[in-house]
Amino acid sequence: MEKEIKTIGKKREIEGVVTGNKMQNTVKVRVDSIGAHPVYKKIVKSKKVFFAHTDEKLEVGDKVRIRESRPYSKKTRWLVIDKKK
Repeated sequence: MEKEIKTIGKKREIEGVVTGNKMQNTVKVRVDSIGAHPVYKKIVKSKKVFFAHTDEKLEVGDKVRIRESRPYSKKTRWLVIDKKK
C-alpha cells in the first residue's frame, strides 16, 4: 500500500491497515510507504504505526482512511474517517 497524503487545510489524510483493536475506541493503523534511497536510488519500503480514534468496531486487516485531529489521549492524535472495501 502506497502512502497517500491529502491535505485539507492543515490536516493530513492517510490510508492504512488496522493491525490492532484491543483498546477502547482506538485502533492501531499501519501505513506502508515506498520510496527511493536518496544516494543509492534503491527502492526502500518503510512503515509507520498511528493510533486512531474510532467509535465503530473495526477488525484487524480492515483498510481505513485516517485524518489528523485533536489529541484524544497521550498517543491518539488521529481520527478514522471511513473504512475502505
